Amino acid sequence: MFETIVAISTAVNDNAIAIIRLSGDQAIEIVDGIYSKDLSQQDGFTMSHGYIQDGEEIIDEVLVSVFRAPNSYTREDIVEINTHGGAYVTRKIFNLLLTKGARMAGPGEFTKRAYLNGRINLSQAESINDLINANNEAKAVSSIKGVNGSISRLIEPLLEELMQVIGTIEVNIDYPEYDDVVIMTNEKVLPLLKDFLIKANDIVDKARRFRVIKDGIKVAIVGKPNVGKSSLLNALVQKDKAIVTDIPGTTRDLIEDTINLKNISLHLIDTAGIRESDDIIEAEGINRSLKAIEEADLILFVIDHTYNEEDEKLFEYIKDRNYLIVRNKKDLDDSGSQIKIAAREKDISELTDYLEQQYADDYSLINEDVLNNERQISLMFMAANEIKEAIEAVNEGREIDLISDDLYSAYHYLKEILGEESRDDLIDSLFRNFCLGK
Repeated sequence: MFETIVAISTAVNDNAIAIIRLSGDQAIEIVDGIYSKDLSQQDGFTMSHGYIQDGEEIIDEVLVSVFRAPNSYTREDIVEINTHGGAYVTRKIFNLLLTKGARMAGPGEFTKRAYLNGRINLSQAESINDLINANNEAKAVSSIKGVNGSISRLIEPLLEELMQVIGTIEVNIDYPEYDDVVIMTNEKVLPLLKDFLIKANDIVDKARRFRVIKDGIKVAIVGKPNVGKSSLLNALVQKDKAIVTDIPGTTRDLIEDTINLKNISLHLIDTAGIRESDDIIEAEGINRSLKAIEEADLILFVIDHTYNEEDEKLFEYIKDRNYLIVRNKKDLDDSGSQIKIAAREKDISELTDYLEQQYADDYSLINEDVLNNERQISLMFMAANEIKEAIEAVNEGREIDLISDDLYSAYHYLKEILGEESRDDLIDSLFRNFCLGK
């Protein structure tokens, strides 16, 4: 934290421009030593034009931006050098900065410093990384909301509610003679805890539903040989990804691809037709198909007009899973109540429309503040469990002061979502709400 770090913030190849970033107390001084202009007098949030030099040798014509502490991304002095972007020139400037005293930054170290210096909380840091890696609208929208504090807006009201309950219990214990404090009894605390638990469970439920929208669902396309699984995959991805023939057993390995529908991303897996086979290669493909079935979030069970005992045997593998029956070759037989397609003719709109409609409600969560990752969801789940245990203790008639540990644990799980851990604000809240120091 006391060293000045440097990193190349853009891909190192022959781009039009490249950005080299420094952060730390010596950032301005280090760049000043190789720059043709005097940076020591340059105001924050300004850019200047000049040359990077190694002694008398001019290395590149550049633009240099200065962001002065504490009003910068890391709350340290930051300098960004915009070079012409050639890999050789970029690396030469980078190495020159290392010789002048900067240290190579570790992965994510600029954002880590922003967090440690109090500019952002942990959930915002996670959202920054999510935004960088976003590959669909849902991820991008939720990430930028996270950067702007959506997780804090979700968690802080719960923290405040919990503080009120804990604070009142603590005052009842430590200051029983204090007349202005509400006496917290089991009958009074129980509805508060139940209301809190409903809110916490609702947050967990929405987060898990929205993760499916953000991360997509694993979809295994399953069916007997030659039923049209590969044709369906090709129709969904709109290219000839899988080989299609009339010979059963053509697909011998898993074929995967990802598509984005209106409301959901599908990670598609075309499985080998499951049947008994003496062919070693086909048998291995079938084993992989069975594993894909176990790991899939949704199974598209493809059948056609020749539904028979072979289909029945295959159905035994999936009957306890989340599956959807899709009838292919509807041009040969359009009967039945299942979703009907003609995969070879790319007529699959009935299937895609159904899938989009199924996830429309979950997609609408894009407009709400939701937890962004499994770490946050797990912590909220654990906080909810602590409240549940407190409710059980109250129902069993235990003394009110005995549930404080459960409430404290729930409180700390919530604080951990934001990357904050301290009881100081609990004490501050206690004084603020009950005027104990008056």
